[in-house]
Amino acid sequence: MAQLEQQLFASGLPVEALMEKAALGLSRHLLAQENLTAGALVLVGPGHNGGDALVVARELKLAGLAVRIWSPFERHKPLTTSHLDHARWLGIPLLSEAPDPADPALWIDGLFGIGQRQPPAEAIQQLLLERQRRRPHHLVAIDVPTGLCADLGIPLAPGVATAHTTLTLGLVKTGLVQDGALAFVGQLVRLDLGLPARLLEGLPPGQPLGLTSSDEAAAHPSSADPSASKYQRGRLLVVAGSAHYRGAAALALAGASSSGCGSLRAALPAPMGQTLWQQLPHVVVSQELPCSPSGDLNLSALAATHLERLDALLVGPGIGCASPRDPDHGPSWQLMQGFAGLLVLDADGLNRLAQREETAQGWLQRRQGPTWITPHRSEFQRLFPQWAHLPPLEAARQAAQASGASVVLKGARSVITGPDGRCWQLLQANREAARAGLGDVLAGYAAGRGAMEGGDASILAAAALQHALAGCQSRRPTPQAVAATLAEGG
Repeated sequence: MAQLEQQLFASGLPVEALMEKAALGLSRHLLAQENLTAGALVLVGPGHNGGDALVVARELKLAGLAVRIWSPFERHKPLTTSHLDHARWLGIPLLSEAPDPADPALWIDGLFGIGQRQPPAEAIQQLLLERQRRRPHHLVAIDVPTGLCADLGIPLAPGVATAHTTLTLGLVKTGLVQDGALAFVGQLVRLDLGLPARLLEGLPPGQPLGLTSSDEAAAHPSSADPSASKYQRGRLLVVAGSAHYRGAAALALAGASSSGCGSLRAALPAPMGQTLWQQLPHVVVSQELPCSPSGDLNLSALAATHLERLDALLVGPGIGCASPRDPDHGPSWQLMQGFAGLLVLDADGLNRLAQREETAQGWLQRRQGPTWITPHRSEFQRLFPQWAHLPPLEAARQAAQASGASVVLKGARSVITGPDGRCWQLLQANREAARAGLGDVLAGYAAGRGAMEGGDASILAAAALQHALAGCQSRRPTPQAVAATLAEGG
């Protein structure tokens, strides 16, 4: 974002104009969304983040609110100094001492922005820590919470501003969506600055696109031809379940059913295949597969004839890890490698791939059709140990480009990457939705979408977004509730 700002200034746009535009957007949001009955205390830094904060203070004052300013700095940038002088002229009180951390007013953090590289002063750190202790989550951050690295999402010091909302300007900063930053960022809200399209077109390749509820309309499945038969609306086979994890198969099939795909088949452990009609009568059991003595699903009996005339194949939810010496690590994996449709590998499908003598990267490179993989962090580490130490976005990007597969790296802010370098990051999620079974629903839903719409990474990103939003919209984000919400939306 800093580079884009410099390009705007070089084009002739005055710094004052951009600051005014940003701060007016901040003010509108604060007046509409925040509880300001006890007034506002605006924390003002020496740079342009402080200038933004001072324009906000001005607008809140003009709206008739009780506003005070605290700025523990002797020097400010010239433009910030001008706004500080104007605030004094308006009669906004400027505190001479550090504020009481128990102050009931809403604190607005404009101390430091995207340029933070060094820890804030010790006194500021202690004040921010005490504020969180005395008045937890009663602070709004402008652009980036003080003390947090905007690029990496790591604290620069023990004392970091803990916001209940961060209002980020223009583009979402990468550090704000890293897992380690979530406790400090709170709710992340992007305020549009109306950046020119030609400026955005010049962003570096691979710049992640943040996905939020505002993208929901575009994420819905594309409309099918009204005259299409069920076989023209996506044909999917789900290979799932084992003696120990029958529920995973049911949840994956529920997710697939929610996608709206036309023909849904399953290859399941024998006991489940015999009773599936009672739960999901529309699912055709193509094949009943045996389980090993340890209870894992044996894929060696998977028949090539059952992969014919399919658009997509999902393998993995609840099948068990098995042993690298099991027979299904031979012919069945050759069969999947040669499958021309979309292959979706999830959960134990990924764990079995990681157990093979051949590297996951090598096997995926030789796939005959498009491939999607949906690992969480531990599964990713087993598949691609060489990139597991990287931040999620970069780790997933490296894996996708090296393997040729599209990747959903699941986490608090899941990332989706394609082999062509495109990448997306989910900016909204329900923290209560981190529970067993939701990954099975996602795998089934994504596979169903892929069966209908093809194997492009953008379809996977749309499915991941819809799944995350369903978790936010469900009253209780259980796997069954999320699948039901997806079905209503799809």
